[in-house]
Amino acid sequence: MTFHSASSEDASCIVPLQTGEDVVRLRQALRERVVAIKLSLVEQTKFVTAASELGRNVLDYGGGGEAHLSLVERDSKRGIKAVFIDQGPGIADVEKALSDGYTSGGGMGLGLGGAKRLSDEFHIETEMGKGTKITIIKWKSF
Repeated sequence: MTFHSASSEDASCIVPLQTGEDVVRLRQALRERVVAIKLSLVEQTKFVTAASELGRNVLDYGGGGEAHLSLVERDSKRGIKAVFIDQGPGIADVEKALSDGYTSGGGMGLGLGGAKRLSDEFHIETEMGKGTKITIIKWKSF
């Protein structure tokens, strides 16, 4: 992991996603940040679950990549932002990929749609043959 700040509470970091163990490290790094901004246990669990799904997708479908974690503020809210980046094949039909039951692999087809529902903000940028970037945010009011 690469940290971009000396303070652990507002530290940004990049978590490489090349192995299953990296997804465990991602969950740990994210848990530290959601605890730091005092999200409820339910909200912590939702966001860490969403990030875990997306991290696993980076491995399984994107051939590996990285996650960028950071604290963000907007208006009277503080939040955690996680950006997942891969250089994989891209997503051919984003709307279809977000629908429950759709899977391009052997999974249950709940990953992208589930991650979207568990996050407060969700954004996908994808280009065929170039990769995918997914940003999720979970907010906590001050």
